[in-house]
Amino acid sequence: MYRRILVPIDLADTELAKPAIDTALNLANPSGGSVRLVNVLPLTPVMLAEYVPPDFDAQQRKAAEDAMRIIIAECGLPPERVSGKVRQGGIYHEVLEEAKAFGADLIVMSSHRPAMRTYFLGSNAGHVVRYAKCSVLVVRN
Repeated sequence: MYRRILVPIDLADTELAKPAIDTALNLANPSGGSVRLVNVLPLTPVMLAEYVPPDFDAQQRKAAEDAMRIIIAECGLPPERVSGKVRQGGIYHEVLEEAKAFGADLIVMSSHRPAMRTYFLGSNAGHVVRYAKCSVLVVRN
């Protein structure tokens, strides 16, 4: 079974993340595996930097970490088996980096149903599926 499961979540749309979190918990429970939730904050565009407070990135990170703690507490796994990480950068790149750092053997992520724009541009889930070094399970919503 899977021992180290990574679940990328969008804190702006936690309803989308719930099926992936539930799936990861169901896979981790029988094997005593651990789950890591990861949220990726976008970089503040340079052209907007003068319009946001100087500590905007720190405020954004703190809000994300606080939200992540609430979600972790609701998971129902013992604290030593569930953790969260907030990263900043490009979504799929940071998810792949976190998978490597965590030693994930499975990534479980939610994805919207495919739309025409994702067939041409790709999606974050699509990039993770293509480039991950471990198995990836995409939970459709």
